Amino acid sequence: MTASKDRVTAAVLIIGDEILSGRTQDVNLSAIARYLATYGVDLAEARVVPDIEQEIVDAVNALRARYDYVVTTGGIGPTHDDITADSIAKAFGVTAPEHPEIMALLRERWGEPNAARRRMAHVPEGGTLVKNPVQGPPGFQIENVFVLAGVPAIMRGMLGDVGPRLRTGAVVISRTVRVTGSGEGLIAAPLEAVAKAHPDMSLGSYPFFSPPDVYGANLVVRGRDPVEVDAAVEELVVALTEAGAANIEKIAPEA
Repeated sequence: MTASKDRVTAAVLIIGDEILSGRTQDVNLSAIARYLATYGVDLAEARVVPDIEQEIVDAVNALRARYDYVVTTGGIGPTHDDITADSIAKAFGVTAPEHPEIMALLRERWGEPNAARRRMAHVPEGGTLVKNPVQGPPGFQIENVFVLAGVPAIMRGMLGDVGPRLRTGAVVISRTVRVTGSGEGLIAAPLEAVAKAHPDMSLGSYPFFSPPDVYGANLVVRGRDPVEVDAAVEELVVALTEAGAANIEKIAPEA
């Protein structure tokens, strides 16, 4: 979809050597994308960076200047490589002192926290806390950047406090046309023609194959205007039929 004044955009910055090494599989990106979509916020870019301060600083500064929001995950725990809070403070040109509310939470749980646990209380000056209803200390927001935990269950819990802070956009509507028994070579021209006729929309082809001989593609039409989305779906069905595609099915949207 093309950019418009009504479009609200976001980027995700995944922080951690463990993701880049393959030791840990990221599942946060899809959860964040789905959550943001319910608020009409388009996830426009995602990056993964290592636990290196300058890499984090550069990525945060690039993304926060380009998009309405940035959501980071990972690197806010107690270990030596949890450097996200201090790195983001550097990106904004501020310090990251111990936040009194987080220190109180840590003392309530562990008594006087050691140096490692105190690291979790670092919040950049000007930052506000993001509630953590699962376990452990909260995340934080500074301007248009939200800093969340990397543990999926905790991250998802924090998202609940992110949504109400967002400037919402028009929610994207998605419709699927399933074509069975035709390959992408036949599908390509009709799909391209409809895409060109609706430049403000997104049309994609997602092939499937089930052994031994079931194949085809799910054609996904996405847009913000329900009337235009429905019209594009009908045009696509007609174009596919004229091109010789058989077994065309409009999949009902999820409730």
